[in-house]
Amino acid sequence: MGTQDKVAFITGANKGIGFETARGLSELGIAVVLGSRDEAKGRAAAETLRAEGIGNVEAVRFDVTRPRDHQEIVRHLEGRYGKLDILVNNAGVMLDQGDFGDPAGFNTTSTVTPEILRRTFDTNFFAVVALTQALLPLIRKAPAGRIVNLSSILGSLTLHADPASGVYALKGFAYDASKTALNAFTIHLAQELRGTAIKVNSAHPGWVKTDIGGAAAPMEVSEGGKTSVRLATLPDDGPTGGYFHLDQPLPW
Repeated sequence: MGTQDKVAFITGANKGIGFETARGLSELGIAVVLGSRDEAKGRAAAETLRAEGIGNVEAVRFDVTRPRDHQEIVRHLEGRYGKLDILVNNAGVMLDQGDFGDPAGFNTTSTVTPEILRRTFDTNFFAVVALTQALLPLIRKAPAGRIVNLSSILGSLTLHADPASGVYALKGFAYDASKTALNAFTIHLAQELRGTAIKVNSAHPGWVKTDIGGAAAPMEVSEGGKTSVRLATLPDDGPTGGYFHLDQPLPW
């Protein structure tokens, strides 16, 4: 089955890493549905890709935290495509206050509020689980489904526990814990889907100049979608239940 026969849905796809993932998949001939909380921004993003000569792209208004939107995207994808080959759970928030450019680091564990924890987990974890569960019947209809969960190296407990690690001093508790939980979802879902053609992996896009990554990040936005695109287009013998940056496995 060629890429021209595939359809992908990407959450938070109107800018940043999600937009670059959409561009990368579209360039491979995959039909891409861009999910965006702001419908006008989503349409503008789709128009940008079409203006670049990139093929089958459409935008839908989609807020990952709204259960009604989950139901509507299922109906839309089922009615228009009848299946879903690729789900990229890209939408996410970082609400912790911390300066990633500060070499001394930061730690919000004793100061983060229950509200920030709940809002972070609602978007970065609970909504991702619910959306994936809702779309899984359509992914099962695809010949070789791929689920990519946008994690972060900041979700690695191994690296957070290592004083020699580059992320050891960067401890935004709500964000980091939500990505650790997301990694657990990747492992558990991949095990449940063993023996099927569906692959589930966590992606660390790198430290990218986005609204979350900030201006100090070393990677340009244009590079941010590479890991997601690779995991979304894995061959039949590719990995599942893994945690990667580009082709490099990361410690949990």
